[in-house]
Amino acid sequence: MNWPEPSDEHEREDQWFGLHWKTRTLVNWAAGRPFAWVDDEITDADRDWVSTHHSGRALLHHVESFRGLADEDFAALDQWLRAL
Repeated sequence: MNWPEPSDEHEREDQWFGLHWKTRTLVNWAAGRPFAWVDDEITDADRDWVSTHHSGRALLHHVESFRGLADEDFAALDQWLRAL
């Protein structure tokens, strides 16, 4: 995936809402399809924005950068995928 450069308007808006720089692009790319996003920088602001602007299912799963993916993270992804 190529990450597009945000417009000045989107960049200001994302900063205002406290969105991660990937949030808007992932939602646009998903276009209503289910998607899972695993990242160490996901916040409640990203979750709120996705739930408001994405009509499909989405899993925004936060992992600690110092730990990386652990068994419980894979279990959460497996559970989400099986529920599709």
